[in-house]
Amino acid sequence: MSTYGALAGAYDALLADGDYLRRVRAIGKALRKSPIPVEHVLDLGCGTGTIACLLAAEGYRVTATDLSQEMLTEAAGKAMGLERPPFFLCQSMPRLRLTEQADAVVSTLDSLNYLTKASDLRETFRRVGRYLRPGGLFLFDVNTPYKLRRMDRQMYMDETEESYCVWQTFFSERTHICTYQVDLFRQRRDGAWERNFEEHRERAWTEAELRQFLAEAGFEDIHITGDLTSRPPRAEEDRWNIRCCRAAEGTTRGRRKRSGT
Repeated sequence: MSTYGALAGAYDALLADGDYLRRVRAIGKALRKSPIPVEHVLDLGCGTGTIACLLAAEGYRVTATDLSQEMLTEAAGKAMGLERPPFFLCQSMPRLRLTEQADAVVSTLDSLNYLTKASDLRETFRRVGRYLRPGGLFLFDVNTPYKLRRMDRQMYMDETEESYCVWQTFFSERTHICTYQVDLFRQRRDGAWERNFEEHRERAWTEAELRQFLAEAGFEDIHITGDLTSRPPRAEEDRWNIRCCRAAEGTTRGRRKRSGT
């Protein structure tokens, strides 16, 4: 699993999706339709904390976790001034541990793609189920196999006045992993440029794998749609949104509803 070091400080300016408000509106709409009332939200793999802070500003009590201390430092700075800031924890997703259950769990901008082993994704889903109240919503998105496969042998560049970032990407059909090799150049106060290198890896999870692992972890009513839409995903979809519920207490595997798109 990859972590962000030098890239954390430049992440928001260079690389973030940017359309955070639309994502939070979509999350809020889903939470208002939750089978159970939602007060406490867990943001899993929160990165620099933009989604967590926007949810906190909407009045939710937010716990936010990430493996990268550098990203959490950025998130804590962003949360300053909020009346009820998120509570940030440095944890890996497969080792999630909370002191209380959440009413809903969200994970955005392909955080779960960073889990490259089936055992880690399965364990993460089990942990989410453990710390999510029965009937609670689990909302997340992933980069699709189509997108990660399309990125093979591509080069991308992002820049600001003080940063310049070059991404090279390689997709393996054997492992279904897309490797991002990142060169980041940042201008120091003395005018010189400093270079850092990072490597990130994302696994292309299939729809069948996601459905199987979620069902094994006790989730039901699994819906997969195109990004920020209620329609079924197209063949050439870059991002899937997944919505599911933790099974209510007393629900057995044989009585679960059949999942659909």
